[in-house]
Amino acid sequence: MEIICNQNELNNAIQLVGKAVASRPTHPILANILLTADQGINKISLTGFDLNLGIQSSFDGTVNKSGAITIPSKLLSEIVNKLPNETPVSIEVEENSDNVLIKSDRGSFNLKGIPSDDYPNLPFVESGTSLNIDPSSFLKALKSTIFASSNDDSKQLLTGVNFTFKKNYLESASTDGHRLAVALIDNEEIVENNDNLYLDESDLSVTIPTRSLREIEKLVTLKNSENSIKLFYDKGQVVFISSNQIITTRTLEGTYPNYSQLIPDSFSKIFNFNTKKLIDALERIAVLADQQSSVVKIKLGNDDLASISADAQDIGNANESIPVSHSGEDFDIAFNVRYLLEGLKVIVSENVLLKCNLSTTPAVLVPEDNLNSFTYLVMPVQVRS
Repeated sequence: MEIICNQNELNNAIQLVGKAVASRPTHPILANILLTADQGINKISLTGFDLNLGIQSSFDGTVNKSGAITIPSKLLSEIVNKLPNETPVSIEVEENSDNVLIKSDRGSFNLKGIPSDDYPNLPFVESGTSLNIDPSSFLKALKSTIFASSNDDSKQLLTGVNFTFKKNYLESASTDGHRLAVALIDNEEIVENNDNLYLDESDLSVTIPTRSLREIEKLVTLKNSENSIKLFYDKGQVVFISSNQIITTRTLEGTYPNYSQLIPDSFSKIFNFNTKKLIDALERIAVLADQQSSVVKIKLGNDDLASISADAQDIGNANESIPVSHSGEDFDIAFNVRYLLEGLKVIVSENVLLKCNLSTTPAVLVPEDNLNSFTYLVMPVQVRS
């Protein structure tokens, strides 16, 4: 194999696919990046695959001789990253050995590769469901919910985000058992299914691991100018394909909890806050709340002010009042301040509604101007008075 390419393009591709290289590989070859070159179309492809998440990135270069080799990811990344920007880089693999020669105008590196024959193939979906998705809609659904997924590996199914692709809209949801985020994105922004496949009979519902979604988010952000990204799903595998990148990931198996039944049908108390003022006040009070239990108390009297406070024993306390409009009698409720802030920060509406029944039952935050677009349910914290 013999190729010449631009340092910047090679480096970008290595950084991208490196995210899918196993940090503790079960087999030595999984610590490597697969490099393939096709002389016929002058395309260079790099692949990282840890058997759960796979990323492939392709770019144009000069291919004097086709071939494939796997190179240690960490070494390749560090070498190419330190080569002069935008300069030509040539990579050659000797005919009868696995020696890889990397040359730039400053010098050369000789590395030992592993033949590509043992590198696992990226799973590709040949049958099953295929959709065209709009990058900005998918990104919106992902960003609105990814933060509420669980970090607890014992709750495997909750360590991802559940996406339901319906004919009229895309719904995403995540929960860690303490809070639940649900986003609905209108179908106008989603390109309908290709060919003659319609989702009337059964909607496509998949739960994608958060770790994979962080990489998919980067791909979709890069491709936001594209009209659509192709999604294929079959037998526990989801593949996202854009013009020169492929990401494949296993889905989390099992039936996602029926979260809609967790959201109360009606509320006896509704409080209307300015979103920015509420976030700013919570961030200031959080300085003290974070010292101990992360708990903030919200006290709502019969005037037009809400009192937000935190009490860190033996350290101090903080208190701030902000405007609120509400109907109903006096009310006190307490929350984990981080949970509140993370939910509020994805609400783009000027005002936010906090809906409650009791200080011990789930509370819900929704944007005032588009009530159905985002629902954030959060369990209050019980405070001993």
